[in-house]
Amino acid sequence: MTLSRHSDALRAAQMYYLQDLTMDAIARELRTSRSTVSRLLSAARDSGLVQIQIRNPLDTGPELESLIRRECNVDVHVVPVLESLNEAETLDRVALQAARTIGPLVDSNATIGVAWGSTLSAVSRHLTRKITHDTVVVQLNGAGNMHTTGITYSSDIMRRFGSAYGARVEQFPVPAFFDHAATKTAMWNERSVQRILALQARMSIAIFGVGSVEADYPSHVYAGGYLDENDLRMLANSDVVGDVATVFFRRDGSSNGIVLNERSTGPALSQLRQVRRRICVVSGASKINGLRGALNAGLATDLILDEATARRLVGFGGVS
Repeated sequence: MTLSRHSDALRAAQMYYLQDLTMDAIARELRTSRSTVSRLLSAARDSGLVQIQIRNPLDTGPELESLIRRECNVDVHVVPVLESLNEAETLDRVALQAARTIGPLVDSNATIGVAWGSTLSAVSRHLTRKITHDTVVVQLNGAGNMHTTGITYSSDIMRRFGSAYGARVEQFPVPAFFDHAATKTAMWNERSVQRILALQARMSIAIFGVGSVEADYPSHVYAGGYLDENDLRMLANSDVVGDVATVFFRRDGSSNGIVLNERSTGPALSQLRQVRRRICVVSGASKINGLRGALNAGLATDLILDEATARRLVGFGGVS
């Protein structure tokens, strides 16, 4: 949206929603047509200038949000979703809400870390444009594996984030997992890799989903050929419940002694916890154990999830 159209959409929205003027009255004041006013109001909603809230006295969303906020110490958005929807449809609804929530949080001069995966791929498709300056989108973890470079999959997600915010995109062209921890150590000493690591260290926002081997809608890291049978067996023996940016953890949030993390290219959980704003997007109650692990690890400051998952989170004694 151009600055001129942005200004017109804002003026039309203020007159329509705050001053209760009709579209005909707004058209006369702006000296334009009623159809143009309708398009301006649609643009105001799509760009996040206007956010419509419906307060249903029977809605349990605010109560769930209050419980989760108190128990998990996160800002939370519960997305109401009909139980009749399948996992893919639920993901799309959650992704839409996540995209609308993320937009207002992105400012100029930000460094935004983005993890790839099924959830973030869905979120990236719903992002609306916002004008920022000197903003950088940096990939949090490599995407290559023994079957594919992963460049197309991850770059599409990064490109959509970059396009939405007018940001420079910095990809991380390394595998998701190295075959040997020593290879990772050597690569981390390369200047080209250190440049990306330095950007990650300056992140002001990190955006990620939670991977889970138990999910009905499979996480990309578990379904995309990144882990072989031996890897999966090691994760099971270490009581792993999920991952964020291909770094694994247990239900209690601990990650010590998980061998695969020594070969992972995602940021250490201790580094992730240093980021000021950490936005976690989760869809599907089958990811509940992975979500509990992520929350127990203190990885999120903001949580966006569907209502069924929110109910399970507080209905089984919170995150303990």
